[in-house]
Amino acid sequence: MDPDFLNVFTQPAALDQFLAENVIAQGEKKKLIKPTSSNNPKLEELKLLLIDWINTTLREEHIVVKSLEEDLYDGLVLHHLLENLGSLKLDVDKIALTEKKQRQKLSVILETVAKCLQLEKSQLKWSVESILTKDLVSTLHLLVAIAKHFEPNLAMPPNVQVETITIENTSRGLKTSNAVEYITENKENLEAQSEDDAFDELFSRAPDKLDAVKKVLLQFVNQHVGKLGLNVKDISSQFADGVILLLLIGQLEGYFLNLRHFFLTPDSTVEMLHNVNVALDLLADGGLLNFSVNSEDIVNGDMKTTMRILYCLYSKYKSKET
Repeated sequence: MDPDFLNVFTQPAALDQFLAENVIAQGEKKKLIKPTSSNNPKLEELKLLLIDWINTTLREEHIVVKSLEEDLYDGLVLHHLLENLGSLKLDVDKIALTEKKQRQKLSVILETVAKCLQLEKSQLKWSVESILTKDLVSTLHLLVAIAKHFEPNLAMPPNVQVETITIENTSRGLKTSNAVEYITENKENLEAQSEDDAFDELFSRAPDKLDAVKKVLLQFVNQHVGKLGLNVKDISSQFADGVILLLLIGQLEGYFLNLRHFFLTPDSTVEMLHNVNVALDLLADGGLLNFSVNSEDIVNGDMKTTMRILYCLYSKYKSKET
C-alpha cells in the first residue's frame, strides 16, 4: 500500500474507519479532503455561508439544506436553485428517485450551468459522478461558481484552500496523489492569478516566446543547484521525480533536507509522487503555492505546471545573491 495513503491518517482508527466506510472498486478513483484540512475554520465558514445562502434563496419553496454533501447530490436542490436564480426552466423532472434518473437529471443541470457560465469542459471542476458520489470539493467548486455568477456580491471568505488526496484502486494496489485546491480566490494573490493566465496565454498564443521564458527559468535554477554540481537542461523531464525541485527549495530556503524524508534516487512512480508531494507541501507551507496543483502533472512531465511552480520560486528569489 502506498505510504502516502497511510500518512494521511494520523491515527490507525481513522484509517480503519475510512476503509470500513469507503469501498473503492478496481479502477475507481476517490478524492478526499485530508483530515488536516477538514477542520479548517475558513472551510467551515464557507460551508455555512453557502448553506445559509441556499436556504435564504429557497425559503419560499420551504427547502432547508443542512448538509452540502447529503442534500445536493440528487440534483433536486440544484434544480430549484437554478430556476430561482436564473429563471431557468430545465427539461427534466424535479424529483429523481433512482440512480439512473439522478444521473440524467444531474447531466442536464450541469450542462445548463456550463452553458450559462460559459465554461469549457476543461474548466469544469465537477462532474456528474463527483456530485452524485457526494464529493464535497466538487460540490463546493460548483456552488461557488454558481454563486459568483448569480450573486457576485455574496461575501465569500477569500483564500479557502484544502489539501486533498486522490485514491485509485489499481491492479497493484492503492495509488495516491496529493493536491492543494483553492475553492475561493486568494484576493491577496490576484497578481499570481494573472500570472497563471499569462502562462495559458504563453502556451496557446505566444509559443515563440516560450523558449525565452524557459531560458530565464533554467538560468535561475542552475544558478542555485549548480552549487550542488547539478545542471538542468530539460524542465519537463528533470523535475519529474521531484529530486531537483526539493534540492532547489532547500537551496533557496537555506535548509538541509533530511534524506529520510524523500527518495534521492526514486525508481518508481510512487516514489516520484512522494517526492513531488513533499515539495508541494513545502511550497504551500511557505505561502508560495497560490494555485491548485496535481502532483501527477509534474511526474508526467507537464511543462506548463512545472514552469508555474518554478516561476513561483523565481518571483520570490530572483534577486537572491549567488
